[in-house]
Amino acid sequence: MKALQINAKDSVAVAVQALSAGEIVDIGGKSILLKNDIPAGHKFAITDIPKDKNIIKYAFPIGHAKEDIAIGEHVHTHNTRSNLGSLLEYKYDPNVEPLAPKSPKSFMGYKRSDGRVGIRNEIWIIPTVGCVNSIVREIESVSAKYKTENIDGIYSYNHPYGCSQLGEDCLMTLDYLAGLIRHPNAAAVLVVGLGCENGNIGELKKRLGEYDEERVKFLVCQESSDEIAEGEEIVRSLAEYADRFRREICPASDLIVGLKCGGSDGFSGITANPLLGSFSDSLIAMGGSTILTEVPEMFGAETILMNRCRNEKLFYKTVDLINDFKKYFMRYGEKVDENPSPGNKEGGITTLEDKSLGCVQKGGTAPVEDVLAYGEEVSTKGLSLLRAPGNDLVASGALAISGAQLILFTTGRGTPFGCPVPTLKISSNSRLAEFKSKWIDFDAGKLLSGKPMDTLTEEFTDYILAVASGKIKAASELLDKHELAIFKDGVTL
Repeated sequence: MKALQINAKDSVAVAVQALSAGEIVDIGGKSILLKNDIPAGHKFAITDIPKDKNIIKYAFPIGHAKEDIAIGEHVHTHNTRSNLGSLLEYKYDPNVEPLAPKSPKSFMGYKRSDGRVGIRNEIWIIPTVGCVNSIVREIESVSAKYKTENIDGIYSYNHPYGCSQLGEDCLMTLDYLAGLIRHPNAAAVLVVGLGCENGNIGELKKRLGEYDEERVKFLVCQESSDEIAEGEEIVRSLAEYADRFRREICPASDLIVGLKCGGSDGFSGITANPLLGSFSDSLIAMGGSTILTEVPEMFGAETILMNRCRNEKLFYKTVDLINDFKKYFMRYGEKVDENPSPGNKEGGITTLEDKSLGCVQKGGTAPVEDVLAYGEEVSTKGLSLLRAPGNDLVASGALAISGAQLILFTTGRGTPFGCPVPTLKISSNSRLAEFKSKWIDFDAGKLLSGKPMDTLTEEFTDYILAVASGKIKAASELLDKHELAIFKDGVTL
């Protein structure tokens, strides 16, 4: 297969392999003579597209032609312009189709006292403020000896915030840290503060609410004569607590999975993202939950999600989710269509609509059951939308603090980063999977070689359950995961 027309309504096709000018491609019932070289993942016109007419991909507009585009011509940033502008008004046109239930599969997880389930049994050391980053790293180092066969790791985390933040910006940091403290992958947690920061432990406890005093401990460095020794002793006691947990059989309905993409290319919306969508539907049909975020990468495809909202109340919450994020852009004088990134464009993604229509496919076809604020945890089974930016590290952290025990991250170009929860990288093309085998966990490019989606989804689901059971580690878990990326929106004193 040289090229793919994704939908019969499309006016462009995607090159599956690099194609040359003068080459003839049979597609859509036509034999098309290419007028330009077409890199793999890029688009070419399969019909004449007059100036100002919409260019159709995924059966939706991805922008309009800046000039007349002839059949066989390369369609990309040089001759395409986004249709996106400012705020829009929306009308609820429901297209809600419940999924047929599936018999649940199971995995081996850690059941916590609050009813949650973790897929890792770790001890986390969390700073309230960047001033104590070096302290938590040292406590981690001296406490490594307390790791047992039943404890997957003892990890400290670093971030630059917690001091000199005001208002909502400070509260976002506190909500992030509270979400980490509550996370079920952490069997036990030590929170380390300095003592004089805006986001001090007293303020953090207000956002945290009730907690298990045997599981969560606090240390204020300015109140301790030797915070390293005191921290080590606390971790020793937490290790005794964490060592009690054992993996037990848990239904797949206990899983909450975050859906993310980054370093996307022209194949992401054809292979990796649809695979995540297929998995998402499958997990939800088994009673589980998934979270879709990256709000700026919903722009141009938002009506697909809006019309899948379970009810009108959720529809209006989704409208606010989209328009409030556009207002966030405008508040800083930024255009809402500045995405995609240079790497996206090199890989064949032309406009934000092009990117968004591929991006939202990670959410499958399930109804939207909830819309979450940044730092808000999943409380409803099924698909939830989450307020967070597209930035890979920030969005992944947001998924984790909303309760995702693991994150599925699709990529066409590759990335090595990790976050506090296992972050699996799914390649959109097989070349990347082979070239970056130490980064990539699963190859969705097999779909381009003819592997059926149903077959690959089953294989993918079993792989994820093996990761959740601790039988397989995500590639990112073998690299450094100490850095936290917290969403910041405000003044720093």
